[in-house]
Amino acid sequence: MGRFYLHIRMSDSDQIIIDQEGSDFSDIASARLEALAAARCILADAIKAGSENIPDAFVIADSQGRELETVKFAQVLPKSMKDLADQLPEETRVTSS
Repeated sequence: MGRFYLHIRMSDSDQIIIDQEGSDFSDIASARLEALAAARCILADAIKAGSENIPDAFVIADSQGRELETVKFAQVLPKSMKDLADQLPEETRVTSS
């Protein structure tokens, strides 16, 4: 059992939202599963709200602050949506400025 921190990296900047508390997981795989589940919830809420300020990834760190893994939010999108986004011409993609 170890304490892992699921920091959020924002997509429109280099901003990292620090997880101050962390959570106990049996291993990095369990922390990764939690990050994937949380990414689904955050994306669903952002889509429902019409928000364009969507995080890019969770950065999983250990209790010493070492970054162990990055879980990109795009990983939780259905394959058909990822493929569709990749096919859009660059000028039709929505970007924040």
